Amino acid sequence: MTKTRLRFLLILTATFVFSSNQKAVAIENSFADEDLRIVRLLDSGWKFLNAEAEGEKPGLDTNGWQTVDVPHDWAINGPFDENNDMQFDRVLEDGERVAKKRSGRTGGLPHVGIGWYRNPLDIPASWKGKRIFIEFDGAMSHAKVYLNGSFVGEWPYGYASFGFELTDKITFGGSNLLAVRLENKPNSSRWYPGAGIYRNVRLVATQPVRVKQWGTYISTPEIEKGNGNVKIETMLDGWAAGVKNVRLTTNLFDAQGKLVSTITNPVSNLKTVQELIVTRPHIWSVTDPYLYKAESVVEVDGKKSDQYITTFGFRYFRFTNNEGFFLNGKNMKLNGVCMHHDLGALGAAVNVSALQRQLTMLQEMGCNAIRTSHNPPTPELLDLCDNMGFLVIDEAFDEWKHAKCENGYNKLWDEWAKKDMVAFIHRDRNHPSVILWSVGNEIREQSVAGGEAYCKFLVDICKREDPTRPTTAGFNQWEAAIKNGFANIVDVPGWNYKPQHYSYIHRNFPDWTMYASETASTVSSRGEYFLPAVAQVIRARVPYHTSSYDMEYPPWATSPDREFAAQDSFPFMGGEFVWTGFDYLGEPTPFNNVWPSRSSYFGIVDLAGIPKDRYYLYQSKWTDKKVLHLLPHWNWEGMEGKPIPVHCYTNYDRAELFVNGKSYGIREKDPASLYTKFRLVWDDVPFAPGELKVVALDKNNKPQASKIIKTAGKPARVILETDRNSVSYAGKELAFVTATVVDSNGVPCPKAGNKITFSVSGFGKLRAADNGDPTSVESFGDSVRSAFNGKCIAILQSTASNGEMKLVAQSPGLEKAEVILRIK
Repeated sequence: MTKTRLRFLLILTATFVFSSNQKAVAIENSFADEDLRIVRLLDSGWKFLNAEAEGEKPGLDTNGWQTVDVPHDWAINGPFDENNDMQFDRVLEDGERVAKKRSGRTGGLPHVGIGWYRNPLDIPASWKGKRIFIEFDGAMSHAKVYLNGSFVGEWPYGYASFGFELTDKITFGGSNLLAVRLENKPNSSRWYPGAGIYRNVRLVATQPVRVKQWGTYISTPEIEKGNGNVKIETMLDGWAAGVKNVRLTTNLFDAQGKLVSTITNPVSNLKTVQELIVTRPHIWSVTDPYLYKAESVVEVDGKKSDQYITTFGFRYFRFTNNEGFFLNGKNMKLNGVCMHHDLGALGAAVNVSALQRQLTMLQEMGCNAIRTSHNPPTPELLDLCDNMGFLVIDEAFDEWKHAKCENGYNKLWDEWAKKDMVAFIHRDRNHPSVILWSVGNEIREQSVAGGEAYCKFLVDICKREDPTRPTTAGFNQWEAAIKNGFANIVDVPGWNYKPQHYSYIHRNFPDWTMYASETASTVSSRGEYFLPAVAQVIRARVPYHTSSYDMEYPPWATSPDREFAAQDSFPFMGGEFVWTGFDYLGEPTPFNNVWPSRSSYFGIVDLAGIPKDRYYLYQSKWTDKKVLHLLPHWNWEGMEGKPIPVHCYTNYDRAELFVNGKSYGIREKDPASLYTKFRLVWDDVPFAPGELKVVALDKNNKPQASKIIKTAGKPARVILETDRNSVSYAGKELAFVTATVVDSNGVPCPKAGNKITFSVSGFGKLRAADNGDPTSVESFGDSVRSAFNGKCIAILQSTASNGEMKLVAQSPGLEKAEVILRIK
């Protein structure tokens, strides 16, 4: 084995565990010796202007332009204003009969407008003879790309990945100007879309004959029978007159970098189909997400021309009409959540450590599946799902030809729907995590005469481009979807908020396979408790918060408990996808027409990444971990002697409640009562300052575990907890530090709203701050943040490749806190 070959294998193994941000750099280095495929991550050196300009022109005066790194979201630091993208619409999906003002629908951030990006590219003379490409993972939106003043191409869908060839416009051995114009139009989205080049961009240099972007398609057709057959379709381009003697070698490597199969074939046309066998393949699953790599090596006249890497896995699954979902032959429920693409205070700008933090929290809650609501996700999310063991419903659109938003996808449908759908599938079809192609969510064509033709058009594309996966859509108009044939066109219909109809649909269509594509939509504000604690439709309240008793929801929705009961009662349902895993910017239901209210209340985790009470309800249902979570807080000033409802989220069947040592009885779950089937409830507990304690009991009343909540005194100090002690990959990895206001005894102050100032010294900076309050209009970029119900977070970023940084948190009248993080 040559040194170059060994070096490649070592790097191949290393990139297996790295995020996509680092993967591009590693691939560039691994191919540099053979000068084949060079990949440069274009993350720095950008100039940005949030205005119209002749930004494509070389020699333009860029004084006044900002210097920014990409991924970049130009709007995320605000300022918030209710007039930013103020919409006046009738939202049929919310059951509205008349148009209403919706001030915070897209987050109240200034994302509408034009943005120009410029980046000088020094292309060495040694690259002459190569082909040069630019690849975008996503740019919001209506992207127009220029090189050296000349138009290269456009791609308007802001969630789509795309690429263009630059070769004929390149000046080799000199400087080249890459320019990108973006435009976000008003009333084009139902939530915060982000703004700017918010995903990664790469410059790619190859030899003339190469593997196309997303040019491999890998399937494992015999794995359900236990056979390790691998079918690989490889698309090449770059054939020119006189090119001949082209050969394609495909090498398969396991997770340790060991070569497990290889094949070489002559290439006679652009598409080559190869079949290999892996002996005793290691199966990918949610508990053992084992991945393989395919290395495609192209040779022309005996000389290597390209090297291309594809990750894949062996797994099989099926939806059944009576027993639900099976993965690798084992029956399991999809314990899923829907996720929008923004990362809270970071906006839409992609960051792998932030995505990984979210997925880790969800996995610890028992979540095993993600629905990418309602658009193609960033590629890094799918990489993480492959590596961490999540199943994915990959969704393409929220809107087709019939408009939800005046300037939404309806304006693009005729020209771009086919292009976007094909690109979406080609990009994502090798991910083992992806199990369903969703062609749309709550599409208005459900009730439009002839609307089924649009559905069939997209499903046919899916079947042609990837026949190995079934199709789906999220249907909110269940009767119309059945009557108009939508539910028959897709392979696995998904039902949004219809637990009361599962039995009827199954009884009348017993051959259908089904799952719940959106569930619950319960709303809550972390740490806010409103009395009485009753299950109810919530429409309006001052202040603009919803109750953390987790029993309030919009008119179309339900409580988590009701969906739990339906999933348990109907084994034919494949599982559920809760709306939503995390809060997101925009759609502040039920306060859509009041200000300030600028982000959702739906999340199981708040916008800052701090779990709400509901997190532990799902954890108690979805995991085997011993969960004992008590709510509410025990600071009810002026309520002495008044009855306070106390709830306990637990997977223990029984527990006893005490206030200052006095028992208020044993409660156990009642299978006959929806109210107490999944939670323990003491409805009328007289408040007395001191100690609220719950003790979990076994069937013999023997204590198993306990949880205590104490009445807090006045705020005295701040404590800091960080999700990591060090950060690496200078400028890429982030640290999330939670600040909690406590009293002199260290008891958290559950109503504290102290303003906390964050300052960072050393080789780091404050990237953003947040508190999870959906009504806060403090800028995410400010160093001062009000605690919301006792907590807020600081997000730190390194500014060097080694050393350390120190975060100090201080507030007037409180003892300050500090934490030091190493940079490595």
